[in-house]
Amino acid sequence: MTQTQALIVVLCGWGLPLLHVLFAPGIGGWRPPPGSGCPIGHRFGWLVLVLLLGPVGWLMFATRKRRRAPPTS
Repeated sequence: MTQTQALIVVLCGWGLPLLHVLFAPGIGGWRPPPGSGCPIGHRFGWLVLVLLLGPVGWLMFATRKRRRAPPTS
């Protein structure tokens, strides 16, 4: 494998999924929701998962079930 091919694999396996999570609309903010016990927000958590797991983390992100906010009365 040449150096160029290795760079393409890294960019496609980690770089593009990280950009997708970074700019995806509607996944939440950087800060945790009010009253949450977790110190990080949704977007930061997904970025960490994709960074650590690479393509597997991105597949987890891409296939997640999106939750809708409960209706307010």
